[in-house]
Amino acid sequence: MGRWICCLCSRVADPWMLLLVLALGCNPSTAATASPPVAHVKPSYSFGRTFLGLDKCNACIGTSICKKFFKEEIRFDTWLSSHLKLPPSSLLSYSGNYTDDAKSWRLVDITRLTSKYQHDRADKRICTTLLKTKTCSLERALRRTQRFQKWLRAKRLTPDLVQGLSSPMLRCPSQRLLDRIVRRYAEVPDAGSIYMDHLTDRDKLRLLYTLAVNSHPILLQIFPDVEGWPFPRYLGSCGRLVVSASTRPLRDFFGAAPEVAADLALQLLTVLRSMATNDLNYFFYFTHVDAGTFGVFSNGHLFIRDASTLGIIDKEEGSQLIDGQQEYKDIFSCLTVDCQSAFVSCDSIREKHSLVMVCQDLLPKLLTGKFLPPVQERIDAFLQRCAHGLGDGRGASEAMEELAQILKPLRSCDSRFAYRYPDCRYSDKY
Repeated sequence: MGRWICCLCSRVADPWMLLLVLALGCNPSTAATASPPVAHVKPSYSFGRTFLGLDKCNACIGTSICKKFFKEEIRFDTWLSSHLKLPPSSLLSYSGNYTDDAKSWRLVDITRLTSKYQHDRADKRICTTLLKTKTCSLERALRRTQRFQKWLRAKRLTPDLVQGLSSPMLRCPSQRLLDRIVRRYAEVPDAGSIYMDHLTDRDKLRLLYTLAVNSHPILLQIFPDVEGWPFPRYLGSCGRLVVSASTRPLRDFFGAAPEVAADLALQLLTVLRSMATNDLNYFFYFTHVDAGTFGVFSNGHLFIRDASTLGIIDKEEGSQLIDGQQEYKDIFSCLTVDCQSAFVSCDSIREKHSLVMVCQDLLPKLLTGKFLPPVQERIDAFLQRCAHGLGDGRGASEAMEELAQILKPLRSCDSRFAYRYPDCRYSDKY
């Protein structure tokens, strides 16, 4: 076509036809090809590897959800503004939005296992302790440790490989619990095996690092919400950030209406009961509770928001580490805590342990001054007795049942409690 037009340029006599031909041009490439459309410039997010902690991998948690960050299928709330700025990296947690189809979005929590300041201190400790330098390759330094060399040779995760780690979950480990960790570790393709053959060297370092820093994401993976465990859903990790389903911390409900406070207190008791007695015969206990330990979903359902302070005792197998073995210390024991911190003896934990903590630190803030005098006096008397260790000799289950009987008539059945509405209208359970 272009060659024909060029030939026509020299032969056309009609001036108007000549102008038309000249407008088309005698260059075959321009005559035969339309101009390309202008590319749409997409807003650019200043999203660096440092913010995520990817520059620290494989001394990190994982990379299973990184694609969603870079495809903008996970957005921080600040990304919804016109400036598209990332939030400060110094924060411990962020509110975010998550999508699978780019149409419907749901709230998620994006959290660090510890503060950036503590991470930086731990990184510096690794370099100065292991390589005697201020900066180093964290992965190279940790790979040289005696503990990780044992992990590389191991076919199975055994109690001696986790001895001395600061996580409460691993203070009284059983082989059954450790097998569950390997079988359900979500940062690798599911092999369904208790053996670590499907874990690469990189995977083993990430698992060890996570267990050493904070076992919260591991607990969410091995005891998932879809099986009825009271934890938010684990969605994945990227670098040193963890993404899970969003909950509001219990502290936001300390000023709630009496019927809401009674409902949340009853749910707290239910969670404590399930932690002590469940089908798998694991006994969960808290080493610490505060206003951020528990959270509430938008439907009013209460969950354990922060599992980092949960210890586990296997009532079926028992602990396979004696207290002397727990005292072993190395660099992995000291990433987030003082190396001199003492371990709690597995034999010293009682069933009322967690209930007493909740009575001391949470239930008074939730229930004090909420009800009419006769009921409030009964609640206050119970909380005072419970906070002092239930000195009357009764067990935790009897004490929880006593408080539950006081609170049950105080809650209501309406749409504010979507997790049990409208079932509560047709069930004696509520």
